[in-house]
Amino acid sequence: MTAFLLAPFYILVNVYVVRWMIRWMGACSHIFQSAVFRAIFIIFYILIASSLLTGFLINKPEFLHRILKTTGNYFLGTFLYIILVIVVGDLIRLILKYVFHARFLEFRSTFVITGFVCMALIILISVYGILHVGTIKVTPYEVTVNKKVKDMDSLKIVLLADTHFGYSINCRHAQKMAEKINAQDPDIVCIAGDIFDNDYDAISDPEGVCNALKSIKSRYGVYACWGNHDLDEPILAGFTFGGKKKDQADPRMEQLLRDANIHLLTDEAELIDDKFYVVGRNDSSRTHKLGGQRLSPAQLTKDLDLDKPVIFIDHQPKQLQETADAGADLDLCGHTHDGQIFPGNLFIHLFWENSFGYLKKDNMHNIVTSGVGVWGPDMRVGTNCEICPITVHFQ
Repeated sequence: MTAFLLAPFYILVNVYVVRWMIRWMGACSHIFQSAVFRAIFIIFYILIASSLLTGFLINKPEFLHRILKTTGNYFLGTFLYIILVIVVGDLIRLILKYVFHARFLEFRSTFVITGFVCMALIILISVYGILHVGTIKVTPYEVTVNKKVKDMDSLKIVLLADTHFGYSINCRHAQKMAEKINAQDPDIVCIAGDIFDNDYDAISDPEGVCNALKSIKSRYGVYACWGNHDLDEPILAGFTFGGKKKDQADPRMEQLLRDANIHLLTDEAELIDDKFYVVGRNDSSRTHKLGGQRLSPAQLTKDLDLDKPVIFIDHQPKQLQETADAGADLDLCGHTHDGQIFPGNLFIHLFWENSFGYLKKDNMHNIVTSGVGVWGPDMRVGTNCEICPITVHFQ
């Protein structure tokens, strides 16, 4: 629904952008002033800008649907920086004109040079953001849990989340991720949800993704919980909404995880080697959409031996105090993407107690990863795709 509510604003902003582009190109050369060129440019821009909607509406043929969806994901991020750069440039122009009465603004050359600078900024930021998605950073943490574990002084966990396998994140990214994880030689791997991106059919090579996940090596295996995007749900411009098609769990998602030897925990606790517990929570949003129930942290730990370390995997960093009070020693989360693209990373902390990184909550350590994939815009600016090796010391 949010996508539809924003549609009029999206159209008006595009009109504003196209107006400035045509004026600037016309100032650069008389060739761009012709009605034919302007018509061709406007048609081309409309095709690109509307790919978000056409990719959502056109499902056949498959190759066209995929091209439109991929184009829309790239354009969504670029469009943000088109707006940001043009609006900032326009504000500077207004300040120089009406506050400082700058006469040089009247020169055609000033307009042309300013346009080139804005275009260069948009291209450079967008290309950097798109390429930066392919770089997976390793962000290490060390924590101490005041519990003794027989024959174990420490535990090496690799946390990852938000792979969002779909149109943007594919088999190649999964292989790179698996190699990074294996290089850490982990004891256990924890995946904190949003493994899929709302549409199983968006994965171009499910078998390749499965094989990449299956190649992950760890002493105790790979454990995961669901995220809010791990279901079959209509999605437009990164936003989900309720339509005629009912939200539902796609059994193929669970089957892929099973084939990849990933242990899915849905409001379940598992005792590992009689040494520590891993508790995987149902995601609150997913559970609400599917009409299920989500147990409280206290319900999940009431039958556990709390003398043993308790590790929670919960997609969204919610209920931190309740989780700490329930006896969790470590709470591993994702979901926020650390805002994913600037300036989102400057504001995301306003919505979460811990939007990214480390937070100590009483005796519990909460770690939120920025995720290893992307949602919506196929770019990362000001944030990183990452995996998080966590060394847990026992004493």
